[in-house]
Formats: sequence, C-alpha cells, structure tokens
Amino acid sequence: MPKTSQRSTIADVARHAGVSKATVSRFLNHRDTMLTPAIAKRVEAAVMELGYKPSPMAQALKRGRSRLIGLVVADITNPYSVAVLSGAELACREAGYLVMLFNLGNESQRESAGIQALSSYKVEGFILNTMGHDAGAVLENAGQGRPVVLVDRMHQGLDVDFVSLDNPHAIGLCMDHLLSEGYRDFLLVSEPLGQVSSRIQRAKAYAAFVQAHGEALRGDSFECHAAGEAALMHRLKALRDNARGTPALISNNAVVTLRLIAAIAALGWRLGEDVGLIGIDDAPWAPFVGPGVSAVSQPTEQIGRLAARCLLQRLDGLAVPARTILLPGTLAARGSTRPRASRVVARA
Repeated sequence: MPKTSQRSTIADVARHAGVSKATVSRFLNHRDTMLTPAIAKRVEAAVMELGYKPSPMAQALKRGRSRLIGLVVADITNPYSVAVLSGAELACREAGYLVMLFNLGNESQRESAGIQALSSYKVEGFILNTMGHDAGAVLENAGQGRPVVLVDRMHQGLDVDFVSLDNPHAIGLCMDHLLSEGYRDFLLVSEPLGQVSSRIQRAKAYAAFVQAHGEALRGDSFECHAAGEAALMHRLKALRDNARGTPALISNNAVVTLRLIAAIAALGWRLGEDVGLIGIDDAPWAPFVGPGVSAVSQPTEQIGRLAARCLLQRLDGLAVPARTILLPGTLAARGSTRPRASRVVARA
C-alpha cells in the first residue's frame, strides 16, 4: 500500500523494491541502462506505489548546482522592491532558476545575517537591494565564487555589476517640469540619506540643479523620519510662508510621497493650488489622489530583469569588467504640479 502519512524516501523505495539505494539512484538519474530490465521494472513499480518524488534540491546539490538565486531587499513593503522582485523572478524562472527572498525590513544590522542565511541554502549568486552598510559580507560571498549584482543601491568598494534608475536624469525631469509650470521655490523631501546611494545621488543632483540656476530659484531639502509628522508639517508651513509664489515639493520616493499627501491633507491644502508635488516612483494610486500626483516612474520590472540577466551571464562564465546600467525614468505630469495661475494662462 502506498504511504500517505509521510513523504517516502529513497530508502523506502529501495526496501520496497528489494534493491540498494544506489540502484534506486541509478534509476532516478536515468541510468537504468546499468540495470537489468527486471530490476528497473521493480524500482519503477516501487516509485509509483509509494508515490516517491525526488527532492529537486537534493538532486541539484548532487550535481553541484542548486539553481537558486538569493535576492535581498531593503523593504518588501516598498512597491519598488515588489516590482524589482517580480522582474528578477520572471527572468530567473525563464532560465530555470528559483529565487529565494530575504527582507531586511530596513534594518541595516540584518544585512550580513540575510546574506549568510541565503548562503546556507547554497544559492549560486546574489541580487542585492540593501542598505549598503555591510560590503564585507558581499565581498566574502563574491570571493567564494558567487557573482553579485547590486540594484539601486551601491556598496562602497565593490566592483560588481550595478543596475539602477538614472537618478540625476530623474531629478532633472522633475525640476525641468516644475520650472515649466512656473515654480521657483522648492523643497526636496527624502527619507534619512544615511549611506543609501540612490537617496544621496538624488539629493546631490537636486542641489546642483538649484545652484546652477542661481538666485532665480530657492531650494532647500528636508529629511523626513517615519514618526516625524509634526516636524514635517512645521517644515511645510515654513516653506509656504516664505515662498514668493506657490511652492513645490519633490519627493524622493513613493513612501515619502504618501507622507507628504497625508501632511498636506492635515494642513487643509489643495494639491496643485496651495502647493505643488512631484515624486520619484509612480505608484498605482498616484493618478487617483486629488487632481492626480505627478511622478517620474522607474522601469522597476526592467531593472529586476536586467539584474537577473547580468547575474545569469556571470553564472554562465561571462568574465568582463563590472558593468553599470542606468535606465531613464518617465515623467507623468498630472494636476498636482499645475498651479491655478498656469491653468488660467493656458486658457487665455
């Protein structure tokens, strides 16, 4: 009778067929030409009767390949991480690999633990979207022959493939659009910069843009903490009180955009009328908030796919210098960056 209470093992199959485990292994690995037809038939019958299914992991490890890719993300609640995961998983699946995910939850001290945990499962390579605090753990794995591809966030001192949004270009899209709509007073709002390269790059590009335009523009920046609603609202009121006209906010990512929308609602302001708002990351809800929230969308799924392809090429033996692939964002202009004055002029 077939076993139903627990998973059958190769030893169970061997006992049921009256052969050795090595004989069963030969049959399972399609080396039944080494067996007599009668023995092969007995093993086949035992496999069928017991409902035995060999472990893909065990078979892969015997061949020296796990067909597993480790993906570490900073925050799985961030839509960016979800979209990157989707693109990477699809590319890996098409190539016959599975993705194992480790979520840091924005806790930088877990970087090393996450990488080590995935290493214990014998992953063949890593796609990392981490906080950038533990390059040592990455170097250790790269030194063991596991290729590494970084997504969105660089690690100092690492010479590996890197795939990301072109951050200076994205900030340029935001600022050029705001200038064309007549804004002259700006505030860039971001999560704490820390060592997160993408946030730092955007902040630097913004500062350079403001400086390049001299006194024609006034621009400042503010680091917004998750529990800092009161401080954020105070900073927004100060911006509007001192602005020469309708001020504009530039959000560093979708997480900050949501915080700004909440603060603006609490202040009783109207998007596009009392304050302008544009963000990097075009979330699915952005067109439906107020008059629609302007944003620069990231090609996130494409970023995930390209990161996976870079890694798979390395696994196939590609030996070229580390590559940096920067993809452009796309501007989606909506009502949150169209002040009343500009709409009146457009109708005249």
